[in-house]
Amino acid sequence: MSFSGIQGQLIEITVVGCTKLKDTEWISRQDPYVCLEYASTKYRTRTCTDGGKNPTFQEKFIFTLIEGLPELNVVVWNSNTLTYDDFIGSGKVQLQKVLSQGYDDSSWPLQDKKGRHAGVVRLIMHYSNATGYAPSAPPFGAATLPQVTLFSAPPSTVPYNSSVNGYSAPSPYPSYPPTSAGYPPSPYHSQPATYPPSYPPFSGYPPSPYSPPPQNAHYYPPGKILFVLA
Repeated sequence: MSFSGIQGQLIEITVVGCTKLKDTEWISRQDPYVCLEYASTKYRTRTCTDGGKNPTFQEKFIFTLIEGLPELNVVVWNSNTLTYDDFIGSGKVQLQKVLSQGYDDSSWPLQDKKGRHAGVVRLIMHYSNATGYAPSAPPFGAATLPQVTLFSAPPSTVPYNSSVNGYSAPSPYPSYPPTSAGYPPSPYHSQPATYPPSYPPFSGYPPSPYSPPPQNAHYYPPGKILFVLA
């Protein structure tokens, strides 16, 4: 089947993961990664450290389609630190289904260098310009959720509360009594308190017991003795 009008169109391919890969390690777990090749365009996923036989990637790539080229190559490798990476397997991915229906979620077989089965790789492909494209097709792992309106106008019975810059429902609590009702009189009046009457004016101290003698009294200087002769 040939497809016309795909030149320059975009196709989205998600590498989900691999299962039952050929194990190229003897002791430790292998670290696989996936390469996609379409004409001269090549992409690779990150390395799934200790992915073993069932690595997971969930990585998305965009390719530009070429007229007359309805397939791409997929190659899986095992990453090594000190030596060359180990070839695990490769395969061909056909694009006819995704180009005609707009969506394809399939697992593609891999073969090693001797043509033996080396596992499978799962790809999810989207092509929005297909004649039978169904935009409602859910992506991998997406759950069917009910349609929910995220933002809607509040009911007309709910008053607008400008103090909080939003809408609020009427308070279920009764309002405070009006100010006209008044509260009980405060024991602390605003006028100054009445203190006891002020103390009587200063009347002076009592007379000193050491007052000077009267003016008409006889004064005898101290130390003088008066003798009266008979």
